[in-house]
Amino acid sequence: MDRLTAMRVFCEVATSGSFSATADKLDMSRAMVTRYVSELEGWLNARLLQRTTRSVTLTDAGEQCLRRSQQMLALMENIEEETRSDDAELRGQLRLTCSTSFAFGHLARVISKFLTMHPLLKIDLHVGDGTVNLVEARIDLAIRISREPDPLLIARPLAVCDSVLVAAPAYVRQAGLPLHPQDLPGHRCLSHANYGRNTWRFMRRDESVQTDIASHFSANDATVLLQAVLAGSGITLLPTYLMADHLDKGDLQIILPEWTAPPMTIYALFPSRRHLSPAVRALLDFLVEEFADQPW
Repeated sequence: MDRLTAMRVFCEVATSGSFSATADKLDMSRAMVTRYVSELEGWLNARLLQRTTRSVTLTDAGEQCLRRSQQMLALMENIEEETRSDDAELRGQLRLTCSTSFAFGHLARVISKFLTMHPLLKIDLHVGDGTVNLVEARIDLAIRISREPDPLLIARPLAVCDSVLVAAPAYVRQAGLPLHPQDLPGHRCLSHANYGRNTWRFMRRDESVQTDIASHFSANDATVLLQAVLAGSGITLLPTYLMADHLDKGDLQIILPEWTAPPMTIYALFPSRRHLSPAVRALLDFLVEEFADQPW
């Protein structure tokens, strides 16, 4: 049996925790999935998976095999891509990860435009704010918003990410406007679970203020906070890329417009410059161009 295919099957089982889900994803029978895993265990003379009626977990040997298999499969993909026909078409599959809010607000549109230009390319986008090990998850490119990106990764800036305080006009009519950041504890505040959950910082010229808030509602995704603040739940701090249209339409209004939150940067992150595929390079350049001088 093909050992690379066996590694690919094993990696899918390890990721999904299910032989049936792997069979569905790879379009093969469950019996064939079981056979590939058993053959791989036989070749390595080691049990890779602990199987129960409810779960599939990795053994210590399975953990090591997973890392090595992922590396070998990624290397094989690079070899296949680099040795294909020498025309200008980009081929293969790219794996990306990005926060839900930025993927929803802008990245999905930009990726669609890029795929229209390169119809032979495929992109698999994983959304979420959780930390992902790019090597283990076989991620080619991560789009992250941060002040200090992971020093172990290569970071390419795409755009500045500014955030402002906003509220729905209905909330302002009911609760009034705060006149200073120190007034915010007296208001219903909504916060991001992973950024400034209990403390917000603001700047006005040379003045800097740190305000402790009693969060009325928190969520780990900015799109959730956007919907809550549109419903009149209170005041929240949101990136301008997500709610510029709502400000233009009057659905939201800026609170304390003279005060600004410390800006962050939207980065494209990748593990190494070495062996960077032509498709990743092309996408990187395209993202830099698309996000330059954005109105938000």
